[in-house]
Amino acid sequence: MKVYLDNAATTPVHPKVLEKMLPFLKESFGNPSSIHSFGRSVRVAIEEARENVADFINADASEIYFTSSGTEALNFAILGMSRTIRDENGKSKIVTGANEHYAVIESFKALDKEGFDTHFIDSKYNGEIDYDELKENSEGAALISVMHVNNVLGSINNLSSVRKLAGESNAFFHTDAVQSFGKIKIDVNEIGCHALCASGHKLNGPKGIGMAYIKSETPIAPMMLGGSQERSRRGGTENVAGIIGFSEAVNLIRENIDYKFDYASKLKNRLITGLRSIDKAGIIINCLDNSTPHICSVTLSEEYYNNDAEAMLMYLDINGVAVSGGAACTSGTLKPSHAVLAIGHSKNNAAGTFRFSFGAQNRDEEIDYTLEVLKKMTDKFRK
Repeated sequence: MKVYLDNAATTPVHPKVLEKMLPFLKESFGNPSSIHSFGRSVRVAIEEARENVADFINADASEIYFTSSGTEALNFAILGMSRTIRDENGKSKIVTGANEHYAVIESFKALDKEGFDTHFIDSKYNGEIDYDELKENSEGAALISVMHVNNVLGSINNLSSVRKLAGESNAFFHTDAVQSFGKIKIDVNEIGCHALCASGHKLNGPKGIGMAYIKSETPIAPMMLGGSQERSRRGGTENVAGIIGFSEAVNLIRENIDYKFDYASKLKNRLITGLRSIDKAGIIINCLDNSTPHICSVTLSEEYYNNDAEAMLMYLDINGVAVSGGAACTSGTLKPSHAVLAIGHSKNNAAGTFRFSFGAQNRDEEIDYTLEVLKKMTDKFRK
């Protein structure tokens, strides 16, 4: 049996999504910037998709910008907003969490080199940002960026608390919603954010398409220059098929988001119950009381196991189980995940940390098989 439990990394494209995309890879090939009929028909399709995505999060179509990925969307929002705010009013203090996605972390590091006053806020044991520390550092901030759901741990931040702090500080508020978009109901007006980012391939859409919601009248400058596309804020011919696929994935989710949430919860609970039967003392379930049902972060305690990230991941893969580790692969080397370290784990514990992430295609029997493999693996690596 082959089991794919790495849906937080990417998801399989839904057949209906592919079906909607194919015409725009074949006969509807026109450039949407062209004024002839070939281009106009494609332009209409893009704008309908924009309206659909906007409606899904209770935004206006004019507030949706399509990008090449979630990473580009995050870069666009953070770099574009920070630089423009500083240019307009001189504010250069920017604040984010220490366990954010690398696309956010690296954007902040780049701005730090440009002279911005950057602050990275620690996490609590449950993976949430430390709101007390955030409050201490938010005064005078130009931008506060806090992710909705952590991509490694699955922990959920209380965005209403972040919105309140941003309001008290007269700061702009951005959130990385890549891991929550399409899994948790999102209303940008209820969240109160000025910017929000998402990615198509996390919700059974295609790779190569992302989205940034930028609230009207939010100061932001483009990163991609050289074209008038996306209202001159993201130059370059649009990924038409990707946009159409993203929109169709949203349509499919709209119909059953509550069901998928409950289904993921069932799969996660089945895995956790099985893990506890294997080893209740030596297997730690991270952020259990504060996480999305779509992600389960598990750590094998170094007190009980000889953790080896590469060997363990290879063992799982050889036995047909695909998951992510608590170590990030960078240039062919494994290093401890900053998100795992941020909640207090040691480097050895990070080497024994795994992310199981669930999709609608997963079945109970796949969870049961995964538990069989994990039982054998824990026996093999036990001290």
